[in-house]
Amino acid sequence: MRALVVYESMYGNTHVVASNIADGLRATHEVTLVPVAEATEDLVAEADLLVVGGPTHMHGLSSPASRRMAAQAAAKPASGLSLDPDACGPGLRDWLKGLGPGIGPGIGPGIGPGIGTAHALVAAFDTRLNGVPAFTGAASRGIGRMAKRHGYRLIAAPESFLVGQQNTLLDGEASRARRWGAALGVIASSINLPAPA
Repeated sequence: MRALVVYESMYGNTHVVASNIADGLRATHEVTLVPVAEATEDLVAEADLLVVGGPTHMHGLSSPASRRMAAQAAAKPASGLSLDPDACGPGLRDWLKGLGPGIGPGIGPGIGPGIGTAHALVAAFDTRLNGVPAFTGAASRGIGRMAKRHGYRLIAAPESFLVGQQNTLLDGEASRARRWGAALGVIASSINLPAPA
């Protein structure tokens, strides 16, 4: 089975989480890890499992305005922040809006208009400040909702990985991401997708 892990990352935390999820998935899947700017239609079409994540901005998915604010914050001399190499690319919100129907590989196109009955599998994650989700928000919920609207089948509850006040992942979050990726692989492998016609 093939998995595609797509991430948006401003300061690198979501990139680290995505890399660890990909590592966990490698026990059961052939894995491709890409920033959202490189998540092409062809890559999506080839994936049996799509794992998508991004940072939580203003209680949800990032927007062009929140991404600009994050870049401006990193540009301040005393911020201690540095932008992820792919931070200047597009955000997940627009990418998800353009995501086509979740038709599984071998059945029909994986993105864009197509025919078929089997839906590709998806899992959603985010990074967010450590705190009560009611106060911090969670981008993964929006990611999951948008993917489901396109016909993708959510195989696990959306997951958050926590960042502290110093804008670094809390201890243990990277290894928790690896374990979550491994668990996703087991779940996805146990789901019987129809064979290609």
